Amino acid sequence: MLKSKRILLAVLSVGLLIAGCKDKEDVKPAASLTARAGADQNVKVGDVVTLDGSGSTDSENKTFTYSWTFSKKPAGSTVALAKPAESKTTFTADLPGDYEVEIKISNEHGQSTDKVLVTATMIEPIVLEVNIKDKKVLEDRVANPDIPDYIVNANVQVNSELTIKPGVVIAFARDTRLEVNDTGGVLLAKGDSTKPIRLIGKETSKGFWGGVVFRSANGANALEYVEVSHAGSKPLINTIKAGMAIIGSSRANISIKHCLFQKNDGYGLFIEERVVLTGFEKNTFSENTEAGIRLNADNVAELDANSIFSKANGRNIVEIYASTLSKNLNTEIIWAGFKDKTPYRILEGLGSDANWKLMPGVILEMGRGARLSIDDGYFNAKGTADSKIIIKPAENERAYWRGMICYSQNTKNLMEHVDFYGGGSIALVSGKKTNIAIYGGGARMEIRNSRIAGSGGYGIYVNYQATVNEDIETANVFADNVEAKLLQE
Repeated sequence: MLKSKRILLAVLSVGLLIAGCKDKEDVKPAASLTARAGADQNVKVGDVVTLDGSGSTDSENKTFTYSWTFSKKPAGSTVALAKPAESKTTFTADLPGDYEVEIKISNEHGQSTDKVLVTATMIEPIVLEVNIKDKKVLEDRVANPDIPDYIVNANVQVNSELTIKPGVVIAFARDTRLEVNDTGGVLLAKGDSTKPIRLIGKETSKGFWGGVVFRSANGANALEYVEVSHAGSKPLINTIKAGMAIIGSSRANISIKHCLFQKNDGYGLFIEERVVLTGFEKNTFSENTEAGIRLNADNVAELDANSIFSKANGRNIVEIYASTLSKNLNTEIIWAGFKDKTPYRILEGLGSDANWKLMPGVILEMGRGARLSIDDGYFNAKGTADSKIIIKPAENERAYWRGMICYSQNTKNLMEHVDFYGGGSIALVSGKKTNIAIYGGGARMEIRNSRIAGSGGYGIYVNYQATVNEDIETANVFADNVEAKLLQE
């Protein structure tokens, strides 16, 4: 009996042992994912950072998906990850501080995460030397357009060729300025629409630094996609404050395209007589204390219809100081209107010896006491019924400005579909107050389909030696003139 029990126990033990071995053979470890984000990094602001998650694994070598995300970045950073669903991703550190990036890998086995820490420190801006006397190229050193690549601590004199690359930011200390001189100075500042060049104040407040003085007559000078902001702390020329002043005594020569003049205490841009504008295209003037631009009559025709002068400046006008349209009887000088409807404002007065044409829609505003004088060449102001030419006072007052006098004998002198208002503030000629005077031997003008109003004296005065169209009185509308609508001697 005892022997039978021993045999039974042995059989059971062998069975249990066999069963136990079988169970052990059937157990397999669970498949696992392991995410690896790579080693921590120390970089400079503006560096392109590459993160590599290709060391991540699946224990069964099955494929998985990647997802990179920021779990932390410096306050104010707008940085984004490129290709966040691939094994490798990049970003450009735009501010100093810590960037913590998490990688997550996922498949049917589950998911795994890991983090990498990238610490960015600031690149110190380079101080520009005060006398640039050899060719110099300024490179974009920091990707963030709010962080300066270079600083100016004292006035910088450019006496050689200075090239500024796209994306460069130069910050100016209080009252400092940049002077491009006519002693070998050349400025080649060509940014692009995605990486403009910025000339700004160390403090981003209106009127912090001096501005740019431009004297160079080199034909290569060019500004494209350049921003000039926060200037106007002190006058650049005489009493004029501006973001940039272009000087005529050296016949400065420059092309300005796609530029922004904003938040300057004074004018955005001031242009003296004898300056040569070789190009002017799609520029914007915004939030300047005075007008966006002040210039002479000869350079007005270089302005383009697509430039914008009406963005919250102190005066949303194109301001024209006392000057004369130069005589060139082989060329027609055309003043066109602007798409943003900005008026031209003539301050003290304007004389013309040119063949001067105003296009439909043009608005001329006249300063108090200002005078228009057509001395030679012709004056052709032909609007349409739907797009009149308007010549009016800067303030909507009768007898605000002096009026227009025509001495020219040219048969092309014409005013048609013109709304003319507010002259006759004081005597224009021969003791007569009038909106328009045609005066002198052989002087002539044809005026039709126009409105002549608001004069402090006559609507139109024609002296005995001058000639006008016979139906001038009936071909036009006269209103609100203090004296007769027409005095024809």
